Amino acid sequence: MNTSCGANLELSRCIAASPVCHLKSSIFELRSCIPKLQGLSKKLLPLCKDINARSNKERSIPFSVTCSGSQVDTAADEPSSLTYKDAGVDIDAGSELVKRIAKMAPGIGGFGGLFPLGDSYLVAGTDGVGTKLKLAFETGIHDTIGIDLVAMSVNDIVTSGAKPLFFLDYFATSRLDVDLAEKVIKGIVDGCQQSDCALLGGETAEMPDFYAEGEYDLSGFAVGIVKKDSVIDGKNIKVGDVLIGLPSSGVHSNGFSLVRRVLKQSGLSLKDQLPGESITLGEALIAPTVIYVKQVLDIISKGGVKGIAHITGGGFTDNIPRVFPKGLGALIYEGSWTIPPVFKWIQEAGRIEDAEMMRTFNMGVGMVLVVSPEAADGILMEVQKTSIAYRIGEVVKGDGVSYS
Repeated sequence: MNTSCGANLELSRCIAASPVCHLKSSIFELRSCIPKLQGLSKKLLPLCKDINARSNKERSIPFSVTCSGSQVDTAADEPSSLTYKDAGVDIDAGSELVKRIAKMAPGIGGFGGLFPLGDSYLVAGTDGVGTKLKLAFETGIHDTIGIDLVAMSVNDIVTSGAKPLFFLDYFATSRLDVDLAEKVIKGIVDGCQQSDCALLGGETAEMPDFYAEGEYDLSGFAVGIVKKDSVIDGKNIKVGDVLIGLPSSGVHSNGFSLVRRVLKQSGLSLKDQLPGESITLGEALIAPTVIYVKQVLDIISKGGVKGIAHITGGGFTDNIPRVFPKGLGALIYEGSWTIPPVFKWIQEAGRIEDAEMMRTFNMGVGMVLVVSPEAADGILMEVQKTSIAYRIGEVVKGDGVSYS
C-alpha cells in the first residue's frame, strides 16, 4: 500500500530553496509554495482565508500565490495533487472486476442482492469498514467502529426498500483481546439497534501471526425483506425527477486510504485540531457512519420514492448513476448542501481536484433519494421537521453526473 509521494518531497525542496517561502501552522493559511488554481467551484476551492467566511453566493474565486526564487516557478517544483489511486485504491480496477464477476453470476451489481421468497424478496448485503480500522487502532476508539460495520450493509439493502431482519459479523485477530473485542461488539449491537435488526450471530477467528499485534479485521452481513410490489429498483425514474440528499456525519467508511495519505502529507496528527473547528482530526474522521434505515423506510412509506443510492466508495460520480435506467443522468446543484469542514481540509491538505473528491467521498451527503416532483416538496417538508434534507439536483437526459 506504500507508494512514493512526490508532493512531500517537492514541497520540502520549495521551502528550502527560497528564504521567503513559509507555511503557516494552519492548513487553511497556506501562504506560499502553492500552485496557481483557477476556476474551481467555490465550495471546493482551496483558500488562504478561513473557509467559514466564504459567501454561499460565490461561484469561483481566482487564487494564486507566488514565491521568490526561480526554483519555485517551475512545474517540476509544484506539489502534485493526490488521488485515490495514489493511495493504493483503483476504483476502475474494482469496476472491471464487478463486470467480470457479472459474467459468471448474472444479476449482480446493485447495492443489495435480491432472492425471491414467495411474494417478497430477501435482500442481502456484505461489507467491511476498510482502512478506517487503522484509525481505530491509532486513536484507541473501538466502540463505534461496529456501528460503521452495520451501517455499511444495512444502508445498502435499504436502497431496495428492504427492512433489515438480521445481521452477522466476522471478527478476526492474531491474539484475542477480550476487552477490546467486547468494545467492538458493543458497537455492532448499537448499530443493530439503530437499524432495528437482530444480531443473529457471528464468527470470532484467532489466527496467530496473521495480523499485527493489537489489530483486527471486520466483516458484516445483513439480510432484509421487501414485498415484490414494493421494491425500489429505479426502473420508473424519468427526466425531471428530484434528487434529495440526506446528510452524512463525515467521511463515513470510504476513502480512508486517501485520508491517511493526506494526513501523512499534511504533517498533522490525529490529535491535532481540525483547522477552524473545535474537534480533533481523529474525532472528525472516526465519527460513525449514519444509519439511514428508519429514516429512509419512513420516507418510502409516504410514497413517491423511485430510486435510492448509498453514497460510498465512488462518491456521487459512480453511485448515483447505478440506480438510473439507461439514457438518464444526474444534474447536481452546486452549493445546495453543506459540505462538512473535514472534506475541505482533506482537499486543501491533499491538493485534491474537485472531480477526484466527488468520485472518492460522500462530500456531506450519505444517501440520495430519487423522487417524483409531486412528492419532493412534501418529503422535504416532512423530513426537515426533525432533521436535515437537501434538494441537491434532478434527473436529466444523458449519462453520468454533471454539476451546475
